[in-house]
Amino acid sequence: MLMALPPGPLSAPPIHTVECLLPSVPAAVGEARSLIRAELVRWGRGHEADDCLVIVSELATNAVRYGGSAYALRLEDRGDRLYGEVFDPGEGEPRPRSPDVESLSGRGLQIVAALADEWGVTAARGGKAVWFFVGRTA
Repeated sequence: MLMALPPGPLSAPPIHTVECLLPSVPAAVGEARSLIRAELVRWGRGHEADDCLVIVSELATNAVRYGGSAYALRLEDRGDRLYGEVFDPGEGEPRPRSPDVESLSGRGLQIVAALADEWGVTAARGGKAVWFFVGRTA
């Protein structure tokens, strides 16, 4: 699986890593959340699950809507913080929108920005990865 690392230095190498390939169907968003919740609890980082689950839900939903036939999910425990990414083969770069108050969608990346310590988009071979960090202790 291709990992598209964000620019700049990373913290320590991963202590734990989980990754999976999921089909671009709505039910797979729930599968992604279940996987992330189980791994974070197993890693002793269940206290960070809420923010990660919302971020993964938003990014997976975007991958299902705009990304193609499948998407890859990766989460790493780097000790001081968590690194995650959702890779999909779709074209274009996701950008936050400014929906009006009556819009039913268009707030996903605003939510990601509010919950993540850092996030961004990296072009990768055959698509793009939207990445995030949470749990910064510094």
